[in-house]
Amino acid sequence: MKTSSSRRSGKLPNIHPGTVLQEEFLLPMGISAYRLAKDIGIPQTRVSQVIKGERRVTADTALRLSKYFGNSAKFWLGLQNDFDLEEELKGKSKELAVIPQATGKAA
Repeated sequence: MKTSSSRRSGKLPNIHPGTVLQEEFLLPMGISAYRLAKDIGIPQTRVSQVIKGERRVTADTALRLSKYFGNSAKFWLGLQNDFDLEEELKGKSKELAVIPQATGKAA
């Protein structure tokens, strides 16, 4: 299960979409990674890597998951984008703090 180490700071951990797939879909529905992979036509290694947080949810995977589970591809891509943004923000607060906000005045 891939999460960030933000528990110490009081923030909720950054949850990878693979954790959501495993905890909110596969386990409650009694579906194995092998069965999911077979049913949606992708290699089982791809599903396993997503579940372990070792692989991103791609547009292709999102489309297949959305068809299978009856939700939207945007749901899966949104989870991935949220995860990616949180990961990218780690350690960049000082770098981002010095970037000025545009004022709209001509240069």
